[in-house]
Amino acid sequence: MTRRLYHDDAYLRRFDAEVVALTTYKTAPAVVLDQTAFYPEAGGQLGDRGRLGGAAVIDTQETDDGAIVHVIEGEPPAVGARVTGELDWARRRQHMAQHTAQHLLSGALLDRAQAPTVSARLGESALTIDVARDRIPDAEIARAEDLANDVIDDDVAIRAWFPTPDELAAIKLRRDPKVTSDIRVVAIGDFDLSPCGGTHCARSSQLGAVRVTGAERYKGMTRVTFTAGRRGRAELFARDQVLRGLASQFSCGPAEVPLAVDKLRRDVDATGGELTQLRSRLATAIIAQLPGTGPAIAALPGDVELLRSVAAKLVGAGRDAILCAPDDSGATVVIMRASGSSLDCGALWKQLAAKLGGRGGGRADRADGRLAAPVADWPATIASL
Repeated sequence: MTRRLYHDDAYLRRFDAEVVALTTYKTAPAVVLDQTAFYPEAGGQLGDRGRLGGAAVIDTQETDDGAIVHVIEGEPPAVGARVTGELDWARRRQHMAQHTAQHLLSGALLDRAQAPTVSARLGESALTIDVARDRIPDAEIARAEDLANDVIDDDVAIRAWFPTPDELAAIKLRRDPKVTSDIRVVAIGDFDLSPCGGTHCARSSQLGAVRVTGAERYKGMTRVTFTAGRRGRAELFARDQVLRGLASQFSCGPAEVPLAVDKLRRDVDATGGELTQLRSRLATAIIAQLPGTGPAIAALPGDVELLRSVAAKLVGAGRDAILCAPDDSGATVVIMRASGSSLDCGALWKQLAAKLGGRGGGRADRADGRLAAPVADWPATIASL
């Protein structure tokens, strides 16, 4: 069994060890040591990375038989060699903050939202806790977040140890252990006591802050996404930069951005309504200039929305609409069938696309798309099909 130095000192960054075996992990070369400060992936916490002698440690895992394997890139050391291991400390330090934050937030969610943790994942791109409660009100999640940050502000000591059986029996754990022997407990002051084999901060203030960034329904439960530590600062600072950028564009303060966005939305809605009215009036004027009765086969200036508006009015008047808006690189096409007509709009579009190339489609009663070739004479093009 490899001695787990991280249980004695989670802040140990550099250590010496002896290579006791060379093996593979998922076809990659791996090294087994007599002792290690590298934490193997477990309990939702990712495995450590760093260096082992002249080789890079790209992952640390624990096999089914309990061996800790250091997956490496580079020349593996020989069995029996003495090597120096050095952790990627910034990554490990963040993992410690994430794991402690997860314990703290799980305890707070249980306390304030009656939501016991079922599982947690402390991944590279997201930190999540799945709790056994559906549809948790935002106010309860906010209260849990406030409680967690209160404990951080209190700067309580965090202890990890292997209690004796008698001592363990007297401890009220937040959840049951997953093992029956060598049970390790992590205590965040008196607030949260949980069985855990992971690495943790020494004091709650080292988390900086815990921030819940999302909550969604997940398999009849709730998945809470959160951030903490250096990663949390980076995410919050990046969002602050985005907010400041928006404030600069709106010529307002960061706190006034929501009001500015709301005003912009109202202005866009009002402008959109006016545009719809103008498009409808323009469509009526265009139809008045179209000759004859029966199917309307016409090339018009404008965009697809104007074509659709003209086509809808023609169909309402009992006329098929076969319209296009040509430009230098092709043409936008809208085809609609009037009530009682036998025109197959989808079939007509397929003929056009086969002749001129393009993308689009539709049904028997309507179709639209974009032709890839310029159209010089639209009525002649339709007549040639």
